[in-house]
Amino acid sequence: MSTRVASQVGPKLGRKQIFLPNFTLTLLRTPTQPATFASFIVPLNLNKLDLRDYLWNAYGISVRGVRSYIQQQKVRQDKPGAKRPKPRKWYRPRAIKKMMVEMEKPFVWPAVPESFEDWDKSTFDAAAEGRKEEESVYRWDARMQANKERGSIAEQAKALQSGEDSWKQTPVRDEWEDVGEAVEVEQDVQVPPVQR
Repeated sequence: MSTRVASQVGPKLGRKQIFLPNFTLTLLRTPTQPATFASFIVPLNLNKLDLRDYLWNAYGISVRGVRSYIQQQKVRQDKPGAKRPKPRKWYRPRAIKKMMVEMEKPFVWPAVPESFEDWDKSTFDAAAEGRKEEESVYRWDARMQANKERGSIAEQAKALQSGEDSWKQTPVRDEWEDVGEAVEVEQDVQVPPVQR
């Protein structure tokens, strides 16, 4: 007995064949929506028929309806990723297109894992924290914020004032360290006279 392909059994949809798609669809976790609805972030040039056709031919999901809207981004100072943002140079990031799909069968998200040790999340978080500290040095307002050494000095001063810590004086040497006999480096140097 032969098996029928989903495109032969289901409704007539687009016949545009895509073997290696050059776009990315991001499925969003939306716990407030019913299980028959799914939300996606899609490229700006993707339309409702393309999304419906893609879901049917790739996953065999029949779609009842598709809603789409374009969300404008907030205006920001300078382009993202700039080491030192330029003040008063405004930039609006590219808009985001979102689509909400109503499916015939419900889709239930898998449970959130309790432990992220399999994915080495602690190393990822440590690297992100280190990257954040490195980038804070290059921010445009970095000079206005107190650095770590200044905070340490302030803590030491508070401890001295409250009496928790006592002043430790380092011994000062009154005499120079003897390194040997003094030797004149340049001998018999003749300086040419200045001409006027």
